[in-house]
Amino acid sequence: MQITSVRSWLVKIPWDHNPGAGSVRDPGQRVFIFVQVETDAGITGWGEVTTYPGPVANRAVAAYIDQIGHWLHGEDPANIELLWHKIFRAMTYVGTRGATTAAISAIDIALWDIRGKVLGQPIYQLMGGPVRDRIALYCHPYGTKSPEAIVESAREIKASGFKAFKMDPMIHNLHVGNASFLDGELSAEVEAAALEILAAARAEVGPDFEILIDAHGLYNVPSAVRLANKMADYHIHWFEEPVPPESWKALKQVREQVKTPLCTGERLHTRWEFVPIFEGGLADFIMPDVTWTGGISELKKIATMAEAYYIPISPHDASGPINVMAGAQVMMTVPNFYKLEVHRYDLSGYDLLIDHPLDVREGCLYVPDRPGLGIELNLETLQQYEVPPEQAANG
Repeated sequence: MQITSVRSWLVKIPWDHNPGAGSVRDPGQRVFIFVQVETDAGITGWGEVTTYPGPVANRAVAAYIDQIGHWLHGEDPANIELLWHKIFRAMTYVGTRGATTAAISAIDIALWDIRGKVLGQPIYQLMGGPVRDRIALYCHPYGTKSPEAIVESAREIKASGFKAFKMDPMIHNLHVGNASFLDGELSAEVEAAALEILAAARAEVGPDFEILIDAHGLYNVPSAVRLANKMADYHIHWFEEPVPPESWKALKQVREQVKTPLCTGERLHTRWEFVPIFEGGLADFIMPDVTWTGGISELKKIATMAEAYYIPISPHDASGPINVMAGAQVMMTVPNFYKLEVHRYDLSGYDLLIDHPLDVREGCLYVPDRPGLGIELNLETLQQYEVPPEQAANG
């Protein structure tokens, strides 16, 4: 069997989903980057890349994947490890993180999908078999901008059977975002408002529900320490990415001064960038993204490394359905798994894209025993909602 083509799909689908009466709407559209790998045997593999801030970046990554895909024409898709290193080592002079690992991730996921289909087995069976029968999930609330909004969202999430959610009650009041210059500071007013939102959430869900706080890597060390320690009073399950990911020494400074568990890894790429985290004891949880860090192959290796340090792994999988299923397939086989991230508690917004709705019940994903990833993308939907290149600059 040989690879005959590799192509990306940049699509924007409607996302105006209202899961229940009185809920906060999730309006607008969502962008996804998918990858399609074709073979001369007529077997298709699907991959995905978590999207980036801004349409130009997404278009650039999609084009990058298309170019790298040309190297793989004529290759045997069964040689997953070989092809991973062929791409990775070829890019060492221009950088082996970011766009490079995103491209590797998408292609690697698609190759595992093909392998599962060839052998008639779900991917988790190819990785040693399951150690559990379901994947526990945590999600994001719809409304986090006020105490009233978070109470409404939290009530719906808890009623759905979920036992954990993650939010950032600070970010909507920042004067900058992830793609802008960061001074790492928060005003006292914004900080107080965030604590009010957290207090309202905790009062609504009770003491046994897990609340995770995401700092999005935005803060300097003193701001991160102050926030983490104040939020610890509300028994948060973790404080995520307290400082930008480039400096593990900054993370170490935070680690030494806070009372709450820390999580990091969303923006770390490949097993090598996790070495200082593990060796320095800098995190209580790690959260690599299967579509950023190197794909299914790399996520399994990082999970095994974490297991040696008794650190739970909780993949950052909050983009599209391939992202979710790829992470879930690996986590079915991982003893030190905590929970898998998903965008919302109701994932029926994905139904437009896939042949089988994701089976989510009482806050858990049930992974099917269908071959490969267990889902197929709807090619007609991709064609209908593909973003033309000339629209990249306009979203």
